[in-house]
Amino acid sequence: MYEIYDAHTHIYPDKIAQKASKTIGEFYDIHMHFDGTVDALLALGEKHSVSKHLVHSVATNAHQVTSINNFIISECEKHKDRLIGFSTLHQDFENPAEELKRIRESGLKGVKLHPDFQKFEISSPIMDDAYRAMMELDLPVLFHTGDSRYTWSHPMHIPVILKKHPHLKVICAHFGAYSQWQEAADCLKGADVWVDTSSSFFMISDDEAKKYIARYGEDRVLFGSDYPMWDVGDEIQNILRLGLTVKQNEKIFSGNLKALLGI
Repeated sequence: MYEIYDAHTHIYPDKIAQKASKTIGEFYDIHMHFDGTVDALLALGEKHSVSKHLVHSVATNAHQVTSINNFIISECEKHKDRLIGFSTLHQDFENPAEELKRIRESGLKGVKLHPDFQKFEISSPIMDDAYRAMMELDLPVLFHTGDSRYTWSHPMHIPVILKKHPHLKVICAHFGAYSQWQEAADCLKGADVWVDTSSSFFMISDDEAKKYIARYGEDRVLFGSDYPMWDVGDEIQNILRLGLTVKQNEKIFSGNLKALLGI
């Protein structure tokens, strides 16, 4: 069996987890398989032999940033052997560099941003100070990318920020762009990015998945489940079903994330 690191999971405090999970399900009109609690995530990981989960949560206003980051830091401290944390940030948060330095010193490994929830364009100049700090602190940024209903997260923004911040480590979720997979493959052609596999297999064919893995490169694809939206066991089988080589599976399931984060 492969060593598995799930590179895309959302977690919430127990008292709001069910409501937060339901809100996401309503936003995407998708049934949520789980409640978004840490306990449910860890139990699922045990069941399917997932070694580590990359966890994060998104701030929808600037006032939530510090408390969400403290929650992620706390959970990662409690479950050091199981969880890897990414912070949140918000375009209206004052002095992002200071907060990014704090979360890095607290052990978090990167930043997750969701432009459609947070209502900002990825390439907006309002984010330049934050991107500059991420680059200087060597903190990768995981973007939710893609949604045919909006332009905030369109993959066309990614080459723009990479031109301004060429050493920024960018992960584009959902095989480059949720619901805009071919547009992403075109926009990101030749771009220095990573992609994850989350929330894609329910809408793309196996042949398309293999095509996107080839397009982005086997060294740049990260396995992700998008918990609590999907069952990681099913997502593991989606990868195994592709008939990739052992080496390719090793990279996608854990090797590429470990190399990216230096863990």
